[in-house]
Amino acid sequence: MAGEPGRSRQGILMVISAPSGTGKSTLINRLRAEFPRLAFSVSYTTRAPRAGEQNGREYHFVDMETFIRLRDADELAEWAEVHGNFYGTSRPAVQAMLEQGLDVLFDIDVQGSRQLRQAFAQGAFIFLFPPSMRVLEQRLRGRGTETEESLAKRLANARRELEQADFFDYWIVNNDLESAYRDLRSVYQAEGLRKSCNAGLVEQVLAN
Repeated sequence: MAGEPGRSRQGILMVISAPSGTGKSTLINRLRAEFPRLAFSVSYTTRAPRAGEQNGREYHFVDMETFIRLRDADELAEWAEVHGNFYGTSRPAVQAMLEQGLDVLFDIDVQGSRQLRQAFAQGAFIFLFPPSMRVLEQRLRGRGTETEESLAKRLANARRELEQADFFDYWIVNNDLESAYRDLRSVYQAEGLRKSCNAGLVEQVLAN
């Protein structure tokens, strides 16, 4: 079953991208709750920890010098600068988890997804759609946290991300949360049936 390390099972790389307000976090949290062995990738960042955050849980908090050293040593599978702070994913750490048969989940933007595709030979790249731009705007307004300026910026970003959806392997529309979750769950379980995730199965069957 997906999410359960086996004999010499290669782990699954799950990459999920979506415009802000699409419901990505809700779906990811539900998937992780059902499949506890689905590990969440913890990124490095140069920003300071916020109240309640713990080093190694939300992020690996490092100084700029350490981050640049990791980047220049090609130890980051992807990295980006956001609002003056740097964020990045450890290539060796992710590779080690995959080789141990652990499944690794990424919640990341389109730019990071492209970098991950270059860094790892195989993965499930999933793009989550809103039913429409109109519905997306309604959802963002419903949060009650957006100014007109920030709302316009999020909607413009969403359009740019939607225009790059062709890069992804799977498309899921979150019109209904239950239906979208069933689709996401199905992708995860189907990925676990790939022959690359079940190395040694032929030999084991023949030997028994």
